[in-house]
Amino acid sequence: MNLRRDVFQAIADPTRRAILLLLASQAMTAGAIAANFDTARPTVSKHLQILTKCELLEQEQNGREIYYHISARKMKEVADFIEPFRNMWDDRFNKLETLMKNYQSEK
Repeated sequence: MNLRRDVFQAIADPTRRAILLLLASQAMTAGAIAANFDTARPTVSKHLQILTKCELLEQEQNGREIYYHISARKMKEVADFIEPFRNMWDDRFNKLETLMKNYQSEK
């Protein structure tokens, strides 16, 4: 199913977002990641597989262990896509704030 390779479909899931937050500061093994969740380890492995397929995570072999870490390149692509929307909303909120301040000063 190709939907699972869609970055935005992948990050729509709260567990996968939590995994990304966990890995934001350090690489971790699947077992270490799974220890942070109350779900079965195979469930966490499935989430890791989805995040890896859509290239948000990369795997790195270190001895017998596989460490997962965030793909900075792919995260930047996501951020670059979202940035124009953030700018638009910032602009709208700034205009609303100015309008409200003007309204209050007129009272």
